[in-house]
Amino acid sequence: MYTIMRTRIALNEAEYFLAEGQDVADLRRRIEEAIRSGGGFVEFDVAGERSVSVLISSTTQVVISTSTADEGGHDDGDGGTPYGGEYDLV
Repeated sequence: MYTIMRTRIALNEAEYFLAEGQDVADLRRRIEEAIRSGGGFVEFDVAGERSVSVLISSTTQVVISTSTADEGGHDDGDGGTPYGGEYDLV
């Protein structure tokens, strides 16, 4: 087993685990830039080899959190939905 960092992003009601290797500082910068410019889509990679594109505006609530976990594999920590996480098809 080894320790990995898991980063979760919550955007209003949707939550995602970011893919390993996703540059969190760059993602924060792009979100801030979208808000400053009056809104725009920001794309990022999430666990499970998926890409998400979110329309960011001044009313979008964004929370980014990181945690560590002892893992034997690359998943989201939920044995019922490996390699995933919350996924909203709205």
